[in-house]
Amino acid sequence: MNVLLRERPRPERIRTLPTAWRLAILTVCFGAFMGQLDASITTLAYPALRTEFHASLSAVSWVSLSYLLTLTLLLVPTGRLSDALGRKLFYIYGFGVFTAASAACALAPSLDTLIAFRVVQALGAAMLQANSIALISNAAPRAKLRQALGIQAAAQALGLGLGPAVGGLLVDTLGWRWVFGVNVPVGVVALIGGVYLLPRTRERNPGFRPDLAPLKKHEVRWGLLGAAGGYLVLFGPLVLVPVIMAARGSSALSSGLVLTTLPVGFAIGASFLKCRAQIGLGLAVAALAGLLVLPFEPAVLVPLLGVLGLGLGAYAPANNAQVMGAVPQKESGVVSGLLNTARSLGTSGGVFLVTTAIAFAHHDSGRGSRYAFGGLLAVCLLTLAVAVRPSPHPVPDELVDEPPAPLGPQVGPLVRGHDQQRVGDLGQLPRQQRKTRRVGQVKRETAHRQ
Repeated sequence: MNVLLRERPRPERIRTLPTAWRLAILTVCFGAFMGQLDASITTLAYPALRTEFHASLSAVSWVSLSYLLTLTLLLVPTGRLSDALGRKLFYIYGFGVFTAASAACALAPSLDTLIAFRVVQALGAAMLQANSIALISNAAPRAKLRQALGIQAAAQALGLGLGPAVGGLLVDTLGWRWVFGVNVPVGVVALIGGVYLLPRTRERNPGFRPDLAPLKKHEVRWGLLGAAGGYLVLFGPLVLVPVIMAARGSSALSSGLVLTTLPVGFAIGASFLKCRAQIGLGLAVAALAGLLVLPFEPAVLVPLLGVLGLGLGAYAPANNAQVMGAVPQKESGVVSGLLNTARSLGTSGGVFLVTTAIAFAHHDSGRGSRYAFGGLLAVCLLTLAVAVRPSPHPVPDELVDEPPAPLGPQVGPLVRGHDQQRVGDLGQLPRQQRKTRRVGQVKRETAHRQ
C-alpha cells in the first residue's frame, strides 16, 4: 500500500534544470488539453449517436451531462485528498483512469453503457482537473504565475479548438467511436510525462475533510462565480453551433471548422491579450449581441465566435490568477478543485441552457437558437456585473515586479492590494524582520523547493 501511495521523485538531471518548472507546466497542459478535447469533441458526435442508438437529443446529451455532473461532484473532495496524499500521485492515477475509461467508451455497445463509462471517465478527469491549477501555482515562480496560468488556458483552448475539427473529421471518416479512442494515445504520453516531469508534493495538508475556509475570502467567492459564468458562455455555443449547422444540412466536418474559431480565439486571448477582465467580457457581450440578431450564416458565425473566444480567453486566466493568489499553498488543491467545480457547473449549465432553449421552442432550431443566444447574453452580462463589482481590496491584473517580504511562506502572486496591507503589517515588526527579498531570490527558493 505504501508503494501505491508514494510519489516518485523526478530524475536528478530534470529536477536541476533551470526550466524544470516549464516542463512541469507542459505536463499539466497535456491534462488540460485532453480534458477540453474530450469536452468539445463529444458534441460533434451527437448526430451520429442519435442515429446509432435511435435516441433523442435530450437522451444523447447525457453523454456530456453524466460526465460533467460527476466531475462537478468529485472535484472538491478529490482536491482535498490530493492536498493530503500528494497532488502528483492523484494526477498520475487520474491519467490512468481517464485513458482506460476512454478506451471503454470507444467500445461501448449501447447508449446506457456509454453513459456509465463516461461516469468512470469523469472520475479520472476529476483527479486531473482538481490538481491542474494547484500544480501550476506550486511549480511556477510567483512572478510567472499569470503567464503559467495563461499557458494552461491556451492548452485548454487548443483542446477545444482541435476538438470540433478533429471530431467532425473522425465522425465523417472513422466513426463516432474514435471520438473517444483518440484520447488513448494522448493519455499514454501524458502519463509517462507525469511520472518523470512533475515535482513531488512538498507541503501536504493532513486530514480528509474539505476545508472551505477559502470561501470566506472575497476574491475567491466572486472569482468562482465569474469562472462558472465564463465557462457557461464558452461551452453553450459548442453545443449550439453543431445544431445550427446540422439544420442547414452541413456535414460534421463543416460544423467543426466553423466552431473552431471560438476556441482559437480563446487561445489567442489567453496567451496574448493582456487587458482587464472587464474589457474581455465586454468583447464577449458585443459578440453575443451580434449572434442574437444577425443571420446564422458561416460568414457571420466565424468572426463573431472568434471575438467571443477572444474576450473569454482574456478573462479566464486573469480571474484564475486572482483566486489562486488569495490563498496559501496548503489550500491550493481545494481551491483548484473549487475553481474547476465552478467551471464544470458552468459547462453543464451551457449544455442545459442550450438543450432547454431548443426544447422550449418545440425543437425549432432557428427559434431555439435565438432563445439560447439570448440566455447566454444574459449570463455574460451577469458575469460582467460580477467582474466590475466594488472590492474591499482592489486587485489589478498585473503582478508586482518586486514583492515585499512576506510575513510567512508566500504562495501565489503578490498583488498591490495585498501588498499595501502587508506593508502595514510589516511596519509592526522589528526592523531586523523587515528585510525584503528580491524576485531572483524568490525564484531560487522556489526552484529549490521543487
